[in-house]
Amino acid sequence: MRSKTSSPSVRRTRRMVERRARRRPAVIVAGLAVGLITAVGFAGVAPVSYAQADGVSASFALASYTTTAQPDAAVAKTETDTASSSAREAVADADAAVAAARTVAADIKASGLDVGVADTTIDTVALEETADRLELGIDHMPEPLLPWVTDQVTTLVSSVNKRVAGLRGGLDAAVALKAQQEAEAKAQQEAEAAAAAEREAAEREAAEAQPAAPVAAAMPTAAIPAGGGGGDNSPAGAQASAYAMFPGYGWGDDQFGCIVALWNRESGWNYQAYNSSSGAFGIPQALPGSKMASAGADWQSNAATQVAWGLGYVAGRYGSPCGAWSHSESYGWY
Repeated sequence: MRSKTSSPSVRRTRRMVERRARRRPAVIVAGLAVGLITAVGFAGVAPVSYAQADGVSASFALASYTTTAQPDAAVAKTETDTASSSAREAVADADAAVAAARTVAADIKASGLDVGVADTTIDTVALEETADRLELGIDHMPEPLLPWVTDQVTTLVSSVNKRVAGLRGGLDAAVALKAQQEAEAKAQQEAEAAAAAEREAAEREAAEAQPAAPVAAAMPTAAIPAGGGGGDNSPAGAQASAYAMFPGYGWGDDQFGCIVALWNRESGWNYQAYNSSSGAFGIPQALPGSKMASAGADWQSNAATQVAWGLGYVAGRYGSPCGAWSHSESYGWY
């Protein structure tokens, strides 16, 4: 039963040897006792004869022999049996306590958790040694000694079981805490994942709702104007003025088709175009038209002045003519 000193098979062999060694004197003593009791019995029941004066023989039994010894022997045997039974139960309890100690120590080590105490060992050496002595002496130990050793084992079992219960409670609490922390971490991860999914969905919906910027291949194209400008207020002259101003904004020919399409929709490149419902005026349909005065005092009569103001507005608001055209395509205004 002692884990630190020997294996169960070695311990069992040692116990058998010790039991045989102890049984030899017990058998001798028992044989002597039986012989003595037999001799006394025979002496007690054998009649003693003597010759009386008249020659008639008389006999009597020893006065010391009585039959009251039989009940006393039965009571003693009952008490011995009870003590032996209690001793065996104590040994079984000791085995269970040692097994529980080993189990909880192994469980704590395997878990790797902090159970609240630095020392998680359980010393069962005293219990194992005392239980061994009790187990080997159940059949040979003097009657007054057997209950005393049994009580010692019971006390040690209680001490070990209390230690086991304390460590088991600490381990259970540590396992529960770990489970709670893992559950909270999982819930947080799921919440973060759900929030990220919602953000992605919102961004996707916003991207789908926002009109895609027109690609170069889909942009309107227009013929590059030749000549014109320089006071020519015709649509072709106004377009020539716009094309001449493009390099100042860093725009290439791919943007020219967008400005042509945009102002074709707004005014048809008519410098006198007027929207009676809104009050917008001129080629870029400035609202109000007087805004174009910032480009020149002749904003009402010079197409080039209106174009200059309109290109500045497009660059500042949409970045490029194609950006303005894309917005106009989506919303009907720019």
